[in-house]
Amino acid sequence: MNLLNDTIRHIEHADEDWRLEARKHLENLTMPRWALGRLMDLAVDLAGITRSLEPPVERKAVVTMAADHGVAAGGVSAFPQVVTQQMVHNFVAGGAGINALAGCVGARVQVVDMGVAGDLSSLGDSIISRKIAFGTQDMAKGPAMTSSQAVRAVEAGMEIAYEMGKEVDVFGTGEMGIGNTTPSSAIVSVLTGDPVEDVTGRGTGIDDERLQLKIDVIRTAIRVNRPDPDDGLDVLAKVGGFEIGGLAGLIIGAAAQNKPVLIDGFISTAAALIACKIAPESRDYMIAAHRSVEQGHRHMQEFLGKEPMLDLDLRLGEGTGAALAMNLVAAAASLLTEVATFDQLENHE
Repeated sequence: MNLLNDTIRHIEHADEDWRLEARKHLENLTMPRWALGRLMDLAVDLAGITRSLEPPVERKAVVTMAADHGVAAGGVSAFPQVVTQQMVHNFVAGGAGINALAGCVGARVQVVDMGVAGDLSSLGDSIISRKIAFGTQDMAKGPAMTSSQAVRAVEAGMEIAYEMGKEVDVFGTGEMGIGNTTPSSAIVSVLTGDPVEDVTGRGTGIDDERLQLKIDVIRTAIRVNRPDPDDGLDVLAKVGGFEIGGLAGLIIGAAAQNKPVLIDGFISTAAALIACKIAPESRDYMIAAHRSVEQGHRHMQEFLGKEPMLDLDLRLGEGTGAALAMNLVAAAASLLTEVATFDQLENHE
């Protein structure tokens, strides 16, 4: 807990003075006032996050964290659990959706084993291993993990943020874990108070019968574990996942370094909810990359007060939406550094 507590103490809200300076600068650009709309809003956010009118955004990385879930044994997913391990190998081989989209924006993809139910030692240094256990326990029968495991997961994510932060300006969150929309739906229901059926979607494409099973499993997990909505670590331990905890830690660690974090889809936003509950100031460093077709995603983003940059009917995860939005971050930063102001035009006359 020392790392977690020390890091939380170092996080401050985004700087309002820098936001004001950015707004003044943008209002004087050679275009009608706020003509580029939410791209200009994002430029203001970047200035406040980085404390600069020249936000560093060149070095980009998507951190894709993988873990398995005991609740998958209850039939909540259309795919078997072994797919998690297979996809980690696919990420490393460069054959996944995130590899293609990250390549388009010049972003590094860093895969992290937070708790895959399989031996990934053959991948060596091509992934980061922070395995807490070989998957969580079945949250429908008891806590998904112990309290100490929850802390370890979050602190592992923070450690990775600090290690990578030396060479990364902009982080993107990504994940892989068969069944992980189930704990994510539980997290959003507990933290927002929204009914389970309103925030639970089809995940990997399950049919109506399995969707109802999934809703029932989530209701059971919440009833059995009674997670405390005022305690992010308790919610993570009771109904979360190791990759969700790791991503929450990554977000908190990035915020402590004044670095923006592009939040990907439904599972990543569940991690953002946990991060915000643990370290409320970390919310200022989150950028909602896109809105997923998962019905609970809107509830999450509205609870966080975040408007997504993109809405493309995505539902893959992996960090794909975060990668797509990275060019928007670069574009927003370029408004601060490359577009002339009317004052500059007058000086040239």
